[in-house]
Amino acid sequence: MELLQLRYFRAVAKHEHMSRAAQELHVAQPALSKTIARLEEDLGVSLFDRRGRQIRLNPIGKAFLEKTEAALEALEEGRRMVADMAGLEAGTIHVASPALGRLSALIGKFLESHPDVRFQLKQATAEEMEELLEAGKIDFGFSALPVRKPGIRELPVLSEEAYLAVPPGHPFAGRDSIHLSEAANEPFIGYQPNHLYRKRDEMLLLNAGVVPRFVCEVDEGGAKSSLVRAGLGLAIIGACNRGDTTALPPESLLRIVSPGNRTTFQLVWQDHHYLSRAAMAFRDFAAASYRETYETANIG
Repeated sequence: MELLQLRYFRAVAKHEHMSRAAQELHVAQPALSKTIARLEEDLGVSLFDRRGRQIRLNPIGKAFLEKTEAALEALEEGRRMVADMAGLEAGTIHVASPALGRLSALIGKFLESHPDVRFQLKQATAEEMEELLEAGKIDFGFSALPVRKPGIRELPVLSEEAYLAVPPGHPFAGRDSIHLSEAANEPFIGYQPNHLYRKRDEMLLLNAGVVPRFVCEVDEGGAKSSLVRAGLGLAIIGACNRGDTTALPPESLLRIVSPGNRTTFQLVWQDHHYLSRAAMAFRDFAAASYRETYETANIG
């Protein structure tokens, strides 16, 4: 059994289609088919059910795929560990998150003092991020929601204050702050129900005794501010998204006076997954930055 066979098998199992797998691997389809046939011959079993040109993983193939994934990931982790120990590369840090924009400033500051480090970033849903983390395909996840799974460690790295955005000319406009209970009868612009920050916004309102009436649901913060300016309703805006509210004058953003009006984001990682020196340096940098920015501010 050869390593190449395992990599080819994983691609075919992923697509369950020879042509698409061959395109991904940049190999000729006949060569790919022969490699898979040799693998099945070596194992003495068929890994796919074939009907004409259609192929599907059979139960044996599904079981073998699980072990193949684990073996290839272990080999890749070993390669990274050896390269890191030998000093052959400055290091690449793999991060997946549903909120990459929140992490950009922290990454930028880190790269100022570590210009040779590379980041491989992936926009992912919370569920996809957890799967990548468990499979060892990323070093860190970044999220405002806790990952409650065995072996997952969390480190707070960012705290974001929430603001209430109101249309220009609204009776609330021009104030410095507001209790959300005052907005109980107002229409709201909200995120889609499956959006990462929908739960945050709803909890802020419910904790203030407000049952929100969403008149419009969107996918991104910039759309919120545009609809607020158009007068359709009010919206919860995170401090890190204030740059997306250029369509709103400053007097339309009110600080929310309420317990729990901050969202804490954390780096999450798999405890038994190898972290390169570059990844550990970034984790330590993020922790120190959080302590300096937020804990010092709280003391003051």
